[in-house]
Amino acid sequence: MIEKNEMIFGVRAVIEAIQAGKEIDKVLIKKDMQGEVAKELFAILKQTDIPVQRVPVERINRITRKNHQGVVAFISPVAYQRTEDLVPYLFEQGKTPLFIMLDGITDVRNFGAIARTCECAGIDAIIIPAKNSVSVNADAVKTSAGALLTLPVCRENNLTQTIRFLKDSGFKIIAATEKGDYDYTKADFHSPTCIIMGAEDKGVSYENLALCDEWVKIPLFGNIESLNVSVAAGILIYKAIEQRGFAENEKQ
Repeated sequence: MIEKNEMIFGVRAVIEAIQAGKEIDKVLIKKDMQGEVAKELFAILKQTDIPVQRVPVERINRITRKNHQGVVAFISPVAYQRTEDLVPYLFEQGKTPLFIMLDGITDVRNFGAIARTCECAGIDAIIIPAKNSVSVNADAVKTSAGALLTLPVCRENNLTQTIRFLKDSGFKIIAATEKGDYDYTKADFHSPTCIIMGAEDKGVSYENLALCDEWVKIPLFGNIESLNVSVAAGILIYKAIEQRGFAENEKQ
């Protein structure tokens, strides 16, 4: 059964939804769930990229009081794409892709604001991790002013592997970090590029930083030590398309 067209609850209903190819954003499962049907659900989930959270049953009860059987699946309002499929498609279209990757960002409002800027600037896609990250839900779509309904979003299980794939495909990887070697105005955005933005508290993970071609920073002249991540993303995005030439971006 689908409740408010946003979620499915009940073990068998969730299994059938996954088998039918429904775009599932995430699945919540009560911690102590057992039984043969539960094993079937776990086996199916292992074959997918769907994020799964084991939670106290009280959390699920707060979501719905109906017979959820300890399982709730949230329907995604968009179909997630795969980076490895999108890259060759963009190259075939004659584009010089510009991606934004979000590493560890969990605030939905920041996600929506970044997506809105990306759509307005003609960015080719946003890449997010499947775990410990924001996802495309109703709140994110609203905050993005609907941008997430048209902007490609790639959800990947492993950002590090995705970065390696992009580098092998000819992308330059640029990380925004306070540890940057120089300010963002000196970065070169002309080639296929992926800009990585990290969470405001932790920044881009060290594992991903180690793979980046350039580390850039935004100069700060006041007393506050960091910018809001959506503001920082906007600065870098518009610097990139300015450098490439606004007229060229309009043609794409």
